[in-house]
Amino acid sequence: MKLSELITTDLVEIPLRAADKWDALRALAQVPVRAGRYSASFATTVEQALVVRERSMTTGMEHGIAIPHAAVDGIDDLIAILGLNSVGIPFETLDGAPARIIIGLVIPRAKKLAHIKTLAEIAKLLSRADVRDRLVRCTDAKSALQVLAEVQGASP
Repeated sequence: MKLSELITTDLVEIPLRAADKWDALRALAQVPVRAGRYSASFATTVEQALVVRERSMTTGMEHGIAIPHAAVDGIDDLIAILGLNSVGIPFETLDGAPARIIIGLVIPRAKKLAHIKTLAEIAKLLSRADVRDRLVRCTDAKSALQVLAEVQGASP
């Protein structure tokens, strides 16, 4: 599934404010609460799942990208969150660069394998320097969604 089809304006956080990757995971888990996707109490479950996954191996990639993700019980559909920070957040990425584009994925445990392709699609999209550059220049959710729609050939 295309990122442009998963992300909605209420699931975009610009700027994503966090001192480090642990703060970023906490912040990402809270965005769907404000969007009405799950309860505040469930955000703790999501944060814990993201932390457990992150401790097993970093989801910080290269070129300022991180894709923290975790499978949880209690949701029926994948929830994708886009966090952008033009300065970057220390995330222990593979190349040591701070993460400027963070895409959090909260995956229904029952559909975990079905979303491996989604992870691959996101990584492929963000491997493009032009896409990364355009996203980090966005100052609001609408412009970020416009960029995703344009680069993925979808209507915003």
